[in-house]
Amino acid sequence: MRKFRYRAALWAVGMALLAGTVFPMCAFADSPPFAYTEEEWASIRDDTLEFGEIDELIHEYNSTVKQNNIDYKDYQGKDRDDVAQEYYDSADEIYGNLPELDSDSEGYASALSSYISSEQQADNMVERGDNNVDDEDTVRWGYTKTEKSLVNQAQSLMISYWSSTANLESLNRALEQAKQNEQTVSAKVAAGTATQTELLNASEAVLTAQSSITSAQSSLNETRDSLIRMLGWNYGDEVEIKELPEPDLDAVQTVNLEEDLNKALENNYDLKILKKKLQNSRSSTNEETYTEQVKSGEQTIKSNVTSAYQSLLLAKNKYEQAVNQLALSEQQMQTAERKKAAGTISANSYQEQVYSYEDAKTAKQTAAYSLLSAQLAYEWAVNGLASAS
Repeated sequence: MRKFRYRAALWAVGMALLAGTVFPMCAFADSPPFAYTEEEWASIRDDTLEFGEIDELIHEYNSTVKQNNIDYKDYQGKDRDDVAQEYYDSADEIYGNLPELDSDSEGYASALSSYISSEQQADNMVERGDNNVDDEDTVRWGYTKTEKSLVNQAQSLMISYWSSTANLESLNRALEQAKQNEQTVSAKVAAGTATQTELLNASEAVLTAQSSITSAQSSLNETRDSLIRMLGWNYGDEVEIKELPEPDLDAVQTVNLEEDLNKALENNYDLKILKKKLQNSRSSTNEETYTEQVKSGEQTIKSNVTSAYQSLLLAKNKYEQAVNQLALSEQQMQTAERKKAAGTISANSYQEQVYSYEDAKTAKQTAAYSLLSAQLAYEWAVNGLASAS
């Protein structure tokens, strides 16, 4: 169980017992108990991270999302004029509390400075009210975009975690090869067929490989901690991070860019906000500004979606190449196995083939992660997150 939820649960249960009522554990999430089935709540609250539950974890436990949900309540049911009136009310309150000034008093200079500062603050409130273009819709879309962006960020971190894990495995193999080479060079030095300089270089290669592993492990730990903390766990919590899904090649094959460009314009949160701000504009200056931003935003969104599509195709091609290379490496490995059984391959040559095969498997897996990342980037761009500026 997540530590911070466990501590909160103990406190809440204690308070509930005092009040004669026991609250369900899901009360500490952002949604009510009926939002999910018991099985779904159990999956969300366990210490296992599945890729497919990231969006629920962000919605229920991310601190930014929870705070935005609280802040949004201040805007529910309010139109442009309601929000503007709040600025005017704040200005009236400041104006009403301005003190009377006595030019003959000892503290006149200080009082005058404070008076001017407060008056400017009130004037700014009036100006913000006059220029206000926000309402319930613009705030809701902004907070929704933030939540979706956090889901995207968490997905990217989980992909980065597994990519870094694959890289760490590759680095460990490189260290094994470096150590093996060091032993080979050391034997040659003893036999007089290699120099001390060559041995020194081989030893330095081992140290370099070890340093790379240390750095990669540190980076992997940082990625893991960033991921679990944004999903509601505490630093150092034991969380099992499940493996990623395989990329959906069929989905990539059926992408229709022209249709998706229209969907991207319809779904884009930035564009929705700009259009509503244009609708809410009171001044010709604001109307001109937002009209131009909507126009340029549409072009930018199309450009960014097209770029994401091209990146998706490139990632797909690289993945297919990695799959083909792995198939070739598997055949070579089978040949090496037969030669080993027949005693017609040296130990070093066989080990080199093993390393080559393992590298090909890592390259294929890394390409799969890259394709999954590109696929998600494209889908998020179509579903509302393409930059409009």
